[in-house]
Amino acid sequence: MNIVREDIDSLTATIKVQVEKDDYAANVEKSLIDYRKKANINGFRPGKAPMSLIKKMYYRYVLADEVTKIAFDKLYEYIKENNIRTLGEPIPSEKQPAFDWEKQENFEFSWDIGLAPEIDINVNKRTKFTLYKIKPTEELRKNYIETYRSRQGKYVDVEQTDEKGLVKATLTELNEDESPREGGVTVEGASISVALVADKDEQKKLIGVKVGDVLTIDTQKAFPNEADRAALLHVKKEELGDINPLFQLTVTETLTFALAELNQEFFNAVYGEGIVNSEEEFYQKIDEEIEHNLAQESEYRFGIDLKEKLLEKLNIELPKDFLIRWLTNINEGKFTREQIESEYPMFEKDLKWQLISNKVAEEQNFTVTNEELEQFAMVYARNQFAAYGMNFLPDEYIQRYAADILKNRDEVRKIQERIIDKKVIDWFRENVGISEKEITMDEFQKLK
Repeated sequence: MNIVREDIDSLTATIKVQVEKDDYAANVEKSLIDYRKKANINGFRPGKAPMSLIKKMYYRYVLADEVTKIAFDKLYEYIKENNIRTLGEPIPSEKQPAFDWEKQENFEFSWDIGLAPEIDINVNKRTKFTLYKIKPTEELRKNYIETYRSRQGKYVDVEQTDEKGLVKATLTELNEDESPREGGVTVEGASISVALVADKDEQKKLIGVKVGDVLTIDTQKAFPNEADRAALLHVKKEELGDINPLFQLTVTETLTFALAELNQEFFNAVYGEGIVNSEEEFYQKIDEEIEHNLAQESEYRFGIDLKEKLLEKLNIELPKDFLIRWLTNINEGKFTREQIESEYPMFEKDLKWQLISNKVAEEQNFTVTNEELEQFAMVYARNQFAAYGMNFLPDEYIQRYAADILKNRDEVRKIQERIIDKKVIDWFRENVGISEKEITMDEFQKLK
């Protein structure tokens, strides 16, 4: 067996693996014997078919399997032994000839490989980056407070509806002349949120109504989405075609949405029982939360800017043509080459950063401990529940959810990557020059 590497350029190479008869003959013979033992061929007892017949039926398939396996094993063994840093995976060379499995005894496989470029992470305190500090504003504070009050708010009875109102009513299907439709649809206790009515004219009809008012609405204009309209009328979407959109609406109840009052019940619901006991403490908690969240946004933005500027500074070259071929191969049937080429710039940017991150992590011996995995999973779990307004679940519940996350190998891999990514960014932050710049939230949101 002979293995040869031929460099095409600094970023791509071809590895040729020659497999000769002596390399595979014994394995092929052993596989054919196994086939004979298991073969059930008409006219012969199980395992007693002539070897000549077995070879005639299975030889070329066994040969192809064994030769290809040997070639693959030697290819990856060669890459590992020679510490070749590859991108993607080897792909068959476009110059690879077809084999004649009936007549050939010696075979030469050719694979193209993409080579990872050498990267010199040359940064110091003279390499300048900006860390934006977002100034909290009173408007932002009011938005936070209103968001919490809205989450804990509820509908209350009012004499007449407003833009935030909820109308409860009986709906009766009408003909085009607005007379009751015989055998038409009737819905008792229908609920309509004024804010969710799509058509402005139909929406206006529902503002300022009182219990006992009767009006006509066009349900198709009010709710053009078929799923919403079907839910309102308590029918299946397929049945909407047989229903006239005009309905008489008889108001049975009028409500409006009221923000929660700043009282102990509200404080307990937002921060947990006994944590906050006054408006002053509530405002202090809000300020702490704003400061924490703004700091996280600043850090996230710093990471984005750091990656962009490092990619520009280091000017890493990648084997574009090879990578597009590799992506096309592994996504065969899912995406066309044209689609992959259009998405390639984003893939390339991510891959370049991954190479930088891997280089730093390797040089600094960054690892991820079980404790770090568990802590990250706990934070992730808390954030997931907080997104649904469940801010203060017991620790044991969060721990169970985090443990379930860590049972998923894909999730563990993603968490490990995120932890290493943060360590790498933190390392850069310690080793480059940082200039802080205070800006408003509006200015921050306009940053590209």
